[in-house]
Amino acid sequence: MMSDMRTTLTIDDDIADFLREQSKLHEKSFKQVVNETLRRGMSPTMNDEPRRPFKVRTFKGGFAPGIDPLRLNQLNDELEVEDYLRESVS
Repeated sequence: MMSDMRTTLTIDDDIADFLREQSKLHEKSFKQVVNETLRRGMSPTMNDEPRRPFKVRTFKGGFAPGIDPLRLNQLNDELEVEDYLRESVS
C-alpha cells in the first residue's frame, strides 16, 4: 500500500526550470515528473529507451607496397642521420 508523503524540498532554480519544462512537454503534473525523475536516479538500469550496442567499424589499413612495417624505425633513424649531417655541414 502506497501513501503520499508531503515534504518541502528546496531545489536549485535550474533543476526546477527543467522539471517544469518536462512537465509541460510531456503533459504531466509537476509531482509526477519529480517522482519519475527520482525513480530513474535511484535505478540507473531503468531507461526510457534501450541502448544500442557499441560497434567498432574496422577498415583495412595496410602499408603501401614496398614499405616494410618491421623496418620503420630504421627508416626514421636514417632520416634523423640525414638531418643531423645537413645541419652540421651548414
